Amino acid sequence: MVDSNTEQPQFSSEWQNPGERDLADIPSVEVISRAAVMLLSASAERLGLADDDPENSPYRDLDEARRLITALAGLVTSSAEYLGAHAGPLREGLQSLQRAFREASVVPDEPGQGPGEKYTGRVPARPANDSGA
Repeated sequence: MVDSNTEQPQFSSEWQNPGERDLADIPSVEVISRAAVMLLSASAERLGLADDDPENSPYRDLDEARRLITALAGLVTSSAEYLGAHAGPLREGLQSLQRAFREASVVPDEPGQGPGEKYTGRVPARPANDSGA
């Protein structure tokens, strides 16, 4: 939201005091992790993965999913050194989304050209014996 008098962004009190904590008191790794989880969740929604039938999900939007996955890839890649033990699971979640995007695409991207792959490198295909569970 932008205040028309000052043209400065105005943030909701929920963002300023998440869970009654001042943003300044939250460690950077937690802020980065929260942002990554939000991008993971939003990407999954836009891929339709929250619905029983992803292809017919009313929320499915591959263009939006591409943007979110690319943003997530940039965040995870650029902050991996600060994330410690959180980096591995976030990277695995990102790769799962990248594979799901590839599987959902009617016209597949060239290898290494999928969402976020400019930051992560080419994501290998899921092994044939991996059910994705």
